[in-house]
Amino acid sequence: MPVPAPVLYPPFNIVRLSHVVYRVKDLAKSRAFYVDLLGLQVTEENDREIYLRAMEERGHHCIKLEKAGVSEVNVLGFKLYDAPDLDKAETFFRSKAMPTAWVDHPQMGRTLKTRDPFGTPLEFYVRMERLAPIHQQYKLYSGVKPLRIDHFNMFSIDVDASVAFYNEIGFRATEYTEDAETGKCWAVWMHRKGGVHDVAFTNGRGPRLHHTAFWVGSPLHIIEFLDLMSTTGWLSSIERGPGRHGISNAFFLYIRDPDGHRIEIYNADYQTVDPDHEPIKWDLKDPQRQTLWGAPAPRSWFDEGSQFQGVEVGEPTLKAQPIVAP
Repeated sequence: MPVPAPVLYPPFNIVRLSHVVYRVKDLAKSRAFYVDLLGLQVTEENDREIYLRAMEERGHHCIKLEKAGVSEVNVLGFKLYDAPDLDKAETFFRSKAMPTAWVDHPQMGRTLKTRDPFGTPLEFYVRMERLAPIHQQYKLYSGVKPLRIDHFNMFSIDVDASVAFYNEIGFRATEYTEDAETGKCWAVWMHRKGGVHDVAFTNGRGPRLHHTAFWVGSPLHIIEFLDLMSTTGWLSSIERGPGRHGISNAFFLYIRDPDGHRIEIYNADYQTVDPDHEPIKWDLKDPQRQTLWGAPAPRSWFDEGSQFQGVEVGEPTLKAQPIVAP
């Protein structure tokens, strides 16, 4: 089925994706990955948690690492436009019979915690603690030189249903993959901030988080980063790439942290801010859909993802399969 027409005046106003909370087994190993290797900056830490931000970000964190006995995802966070949007969001989620609760986060103040209809844990806030800019402190740049968090990709058991819900709260589709045999969507990319996506949905066992992506300034940073990973003990953490996506046209690399959480390094997608932007359609069997150069993704890319804390995982209703690397 085609993607729905965009809702230009949603019930509340989401600015962009904001942050993710990862639960990790070994905080020191995760710190070595995200700080020493990837190049994120520590804004606060203790023996139970670490808060991180990228170089262009003024907010307190885009990733929070929590020490835990299992590897999973606690919550996905989104920034709202203004204080009234918080109450509007609560009204909306209650109207959908979704659980809602208010918490007072030290870094975010009044925060709405809820879930989408598929079980994905979400939280919404208006203003995160602001920090001094560091984007011109070039001595701090290291690793892949991450500039900002860019998007989440999630496994969904029903991509069309996921798209219908997130479309209702103002996310607009930019590209989509359709299964020609059923006419159903196999994957869809949706945005709020004017890039190709803030969120994407991929057919698979879910809900699970497929990956979190970080924007970098140049494809050369990715190439140099691969040299760094392959000579500092992180070779086995390289999963897929480098390459150029057909969808989004972005240059990419996929890596895995010590807990298996997937991180994408991402560069050079395109602007989608116009409200009459027309989504681009791809066929599921098109080899250039995954990679413009025609290289298919490995099986792990389609099967493996991070579970959300306390959320039951189901099987996808659509059984169609894309091209998979041998």
